[in-house]
Amino acid sequence: MSTNKHRGSSFDNFLREEGVYEATQAAAVKRVIAELLREGMARERISKPEMARRMGTSRSQLDRVLDPDYVTIQLDTLIKAARAVGRDVQILFKPLPARRSA
Repeated sequence: MSTNKHRGSSFDNFLREEGVYEATQAAAVKRVIAELLREGMARERISKPEMARRMGTSRSQLDRVLDPDYVTIQLDTLIKAARAVGRDVQILFKPLPARRSA
């Protein structure tokens, strides 16, 4: 097996080396969640006040859920939001790739 001496480490490795991998991953996941919820609201023609009512929460809490930059979201809130747009939540724990020794 030949290795390319000009090839650097992966971007994930770079983020880990910088100590920001987890924060970056959390931000990316939250952006996807917010977009999926917005799409679900549009598909089901659900207004923000109606969405908040279905979730049993306040409009300000819903705004935090839909804010892609607000990373913190409780699991029960995520489940309520998904169900409000007719979806279920599935979480997958997948194995990390094996680390190569340097």
